[in-house]
Amino acid sequence: MSNTARRLSLAIALLAVLGVGVSSVSLDHHFRKSKTSYCDFGESFNCDLVNRSEYSTVAGVPVALIGIVGYAGLLAFATFYRAKAETPAILVLASVGGLGFALYLTYVEKFILSVWCILCLSSLVVIFSITILSVFLLVHSMRPSAG
Repeated sequence: MSNTARRLSLAIALLAVLGVGVSSVSLDHHFRKSKTSYCDFGESFNCDLVNRSEYSTVAGVPVALIGIVGYAGLLAFATFYRAKAETPAILVLASVGGLGFALYLTYVEKFILSVWCILCLSSLVVIFSITILSVFLLVHSMRPSAG
């Protein structure tokens, strides 16, 4: 594995850890019974409203838990499985899937709930960054001099 591939994998791993952290805080907000002021900034920003809306679960599973599992999977591939030839492609596919899901949730925030969640937007930035780095890693791995 080249130095560039190692650095890209490390950056993806660090971002995945950050994603697990953001999703964990969101999951905590999802299950809290009392109102929090963590990101309640007037009418435009309210994490509680977003994290407790009908859109905060998929088939009964909290979206934040899906995020934790997804980021943990990305972390595993960027660390334990980083030397496998198929890992860059898996990282791209997984991160694009996560980005698509995050963009759908952002659409829900903007056009359905009409309120933003700073945690959700942070997760969007994290998964977007992981996607970009994963594409770079895939392109790098396909170069003849890579490896």
